[in-house]
Amino acid sequence: MKVAVISDIHSNVYALDEVLADIEKRNVDLTVCTGDLVGYGTRPNEVIQTLKKNKILTIMGNYDDAIGNLKIICGCDYPDPKDAQKAGLSMHFTGQNTSDENKEYLRNLPKEATFTFNDKKIRFVHGSTRLINEYLKENSKEADEVMSELVEDILVCGHTHIPYAKYYGEKLLVNAGSVGKPKTGSPNANYVIIDIKNDDEIDGTSSNVEVEIIEVPYDFEKIAKEIEENEILPNDFARLIRSGSAK
Repeated sequence: MKVAVISDIHSNVYALDEVLADIEKRNVDLTVCTGDLVGYGTRPNEVIQTLKKNKILTIMGNYDDAIGNLKIICGCDYPDPKDAQKAGLSMHFTGQNTSDENKEYLRNLPKEATFTFNDKKIRFVHGSTRLINEYLKENSKEADEVMSELVEDILVCGHTHIPYAKYYGEKLLVNAGSVGKPKTGSPNANYVIIDIKNDDEIDGTSSNVEVEIIEVPYDFEKIAKEIEENEILPNDFARLIRSGSAK
């Protein structure tokens, strides 16, 4: 069972289109999105419509919750007041430019989903099992705490915009990274494929769960220039798209 997991698209339909085209070539059985469809970029409606058209199972992210439920803040942690101000502009633009129908779609997204594939139980969330906006960064105390309490075999999240996979004993934590606003130091979109193998597919030397982190090049200048031409969104968002950096 091969599951592609995408996350944190952030209104970047150009990156999303390339990632979905890449997934199409990889013989995947299921695609799941772990949320944050909107925010930061210029194309919230197009992203939502693309996921709806492709019937992709989608989990609610903190930005989706905020826009869908007409909240004032997105729920992210911004120690720097300047970052909080920029996020406020992002919320303002996204709220104005997301249709009522699509806000309803965001509002009704599930906050988590759990499946069993080949005897492995896998749980999908946006931030963590505790909070929609909790960061499970690699090797963090928060990740240790969450994984120590996890009932399922695999936890899949997003929110940090940095993909990774790490075992905690026999439990596996997978972060799906970010399609539309990566923080890996590269502008390329990224996502993961989780391959949960049947017993007869294992050669005796490999695990029955394999995780592949995939980078997908796309025309990031297109979204960056749209941000710069926009009268509300900060130009700094375009710099982050081009650099693939967190700050």
